[in-house]
Amino acid sequence: MSIWFNKHLKLEDLSVVLEGTMAEHLGMEWVALGDDFLKMKMPVDHRTKQPYGLLHGGASCTLSETVGSIASHLVVDANKFSCVGLEINANHIRSARQGFVTGIATPLHLGTNTHVWDVKIYDDAEKLICATRLTVAVLKKAF
Repeated sequence: MSIWFNKHLKLEDLSVVLEGTMAEHLGMEWVALGDDFLKMKMPVDHRTKQPYGLLHGGASCTLSETVGSIASHLVVDANKFSCVGLEINANHIRSARQGFVTGIATPLHLGTNTHVWDVKIYDDAEKLICATRLTVAVLKKAF
């Protein structure tokens, strides 16, 4: 059973969400949308590396917060609620120097006021690069 508010949601519906954002600037792209997960990838290049040539930890956090926050947005009625990052914890397990990294967000908790997402980031060889936990606040929109 799908966790998404719009039960007819398709991956191609999400392309406009990234326009004019940090995610677009960093080259993030949607990869997959399942019944209970959202997946996106990001290049490991001059935009996302730190001075030693490794994937920057902040870029990993940006990927995690992007995929997790958008996943929360897709769970709620966006006409009534906004979803914003509240806290992120990241464990940088392995480095990446090239190719792409892929973040997969799955829910740990989908409550009325908060969502908690498990976001794991893998390299092209499917080795775990970073494990994050993202807490998102679900805010009622003022009318």
